[in-house]
Amino acid sequence: MTPYGSTAVPGSATPACGLPELWQAEWCPHSQRVRNRLTELGVDFVARQVPADRECRAELMELTGCETVPVLVTPDSETIRGTDAILDWLETHYAEGSDAAAHRRKAIEKHQELLDRECNCNAA
Repeated sequence: MTPYGSTAVPGSATPACGLPELWQAEWCPHSQRVRNRLTELGVDFVARQVPADRECRAELMELTGCETVPVLVTPDSETIRGTDAILDWLETHYAEGSDAAAHRRKAIEKHQELLDRECNCNAA
């Protein structure tokens, strides 16, 4: 078992559960863009957390051939590296769901709330 309860096939980049597997970090804005798009598309996925330090990402390197995030391993075991390449792949393999616009609106609303709270942007 790997962290957070996901299962990995040793020495393989094949997702164990048949879902796309996103190697990512919560603090990474590039990973966030991919997670947001997966949500808009209504795609279930497995999130695989990586260590903050690149030197500690041996598992990521072994399974995907790179040490940067985001990396998507597709259900067909294709490894897609980088935000733009992942977003392009998602666009050709999934249709946008009927609630995608609602997810985008909610994300904008929550980002604005965070800015208002953290930056006091609306202070008089």
